[in-house]
Amino acid sequence: MTINETPIARRHAQRAAAPGGGAQKWVRGCALSFALIASVAGAQTADVPSGQPVTLVDAIVDQVGEQSLVRLRFVAPHIGRDADAVDAEVAAADMQHLCDAVALPYMAEYNLTADVIVISLMSAQTEFGTPNPDVTQFFEAYNVKNDLCIWDPF
Repeated sequence: MTINETPIARRHAQRAAAPGGGAQKWVRGCALSFALIASVAGAQTADVPSGQPVTLVDAIVDQVGEQSLVRLRFVAPHIGRDADAVDAEVAAADMQHLCDAVALPYMAEYNLTADVIVISLMSAQTEFGTPNPDVTQFFEAYNVKNDLCIWDPF
């Protein structure tokens, strides 16, 4: 894939592999040495089982060791830790749906292949790889096999 094949893309500068706990503990949102980030033009919303509003904000294609990854990052303002927020258990069904209904078609549209798809939900948009304790984030990783998203509990 070239930069011109995505809606709006920029090369991502080299970052540290992981925050202080190591890549094994933070594999869902780190270990980036070179990536292509596509800022998705316009608000692309997706319907999810919980009914919360979810908007795709960017896609990141990168390589972690020998695994290729496609990361789709969504703003889901109703996720959180409060009693009335969408919690991680409910969001897990949303993330599976986003992998199946959004990530796989996105990859087909842009002719992308990946070993792993990472779906990220964040309560507010934040820069990739930059910790923000005020923003709730949920991540799930899926192995791609036979054009299916298979949840990877790692």
